[in-house]
Amino acid sequence: MTDTSATPFENETIKTLLNRRSIRKFKPEAIDPEIVAAIEEAAQRAPSSQYLNDWSAIRVKSQELKKTIAKIGHQPYIAEAPLLYIFIADEHRNAAIARRKGVDVHSDEFTLNSNYRFVQAQNDAVLALHAMETAANGLGLGCVVLGSVLNDQAELIKLLHLPEFTYPILGLAIGKPDQAPALKPRMDRSAQFFDDAYPADDSEFTDGLDAFDDTVHRYYDLRNTERPVDAFSDQITKNATDPGVFSRNAKTLVESQGFRYDR
Repeated sequence: MTDTSATPFENETIKTLLNRRSIRKFKPEAIDPEIVAAIEEAAQRAPSSQYLNDWSAIRVKSQELKKTIAKIGHQPYIAEAPLLYIFIADEHRNAAIARRKGVDVHSDEFTLNSNYRFVQAQNDAVLALHAMETAANGLGLGCVVLGSVLNDQAELIKLLHLPEFTYPILGLAIGKPDQAPALKPRMDRSAQFFDDAYPADDSEFTDGLDAFDDTVHRYYDLRNTERPVDAFSDQITKNATDPGVFSRNAKTLVESQGFRYDR
C-alpha cells in the first residue's frame, strides 16, 4: 500500500494517524519511563463524558500474567509486548467517592451503575486508549489494540481482581516495532461518510464493493501467501452468521459486576 506520510498538510499528528497500523512484533527493549509517563498523560487528556473520568487502565507487568492473557487472546505476541495495558470501564472509583458523600451505592437512587453510564464509561475508555495509541505512534512506537483479551471476560476479571462497577473493555500492547507491515486498506470515504442522513439506497455504499474486495484480497495475499484470507465481503458475511458470538454475550457478566441493563 502507498505510504500516506506525504499529505497535503505539514502536520505530524495527521501523518501519524494516516500511517497508523497494527504492530504485532516488538523488539525486546524496555520503554523509557519518561515516554511511558507521556503516553499515559496523553490518555488522561482524552474527552470524558460529564468529566466523570470513568475509566482506568491496568498496567500488566507480570510476565506470567502476560502469558496467561496471551493464552486468552490466542495471540503469543501479547506476552512479548514491553508494555501491556487493559483499559476498563470504571465506576468503582466514582462509587467510592459518592459513598464518602453519603450515597448508598446499592440503593435505587444510585445511577452510576445504569446502562447509560456503562456505555459512556466504555466510550471514555476507548477514547483514552486511542489517545495513548496515537501518542505512542507519534513517538515512533508500535501498538496493537487487543479485542482478543475479551475472549474470556470472566477469567480476565478474575485475573485482574476487577471489583464491582468495573468492566474490561480493550487491551493495548506497545513496544518498539520489529516489523513494518503495509497499511491495511480502508474503504472509500463515500462508503462511510454521509451527508445529513443515512443513505436510503444501499447501493450508495455497495456499488464499489467488488473493487474493494479485490484490494483487500491483494493486501492479504501479499502479506501472507501461505494463508489465504477471505475477501472483505466474505469476512463480513462469515461474522454475520457466527453462532459463537452468542457464547460471548456479556449481559449476565456485566450485571454480575454491578451494572444494570434495565435503567
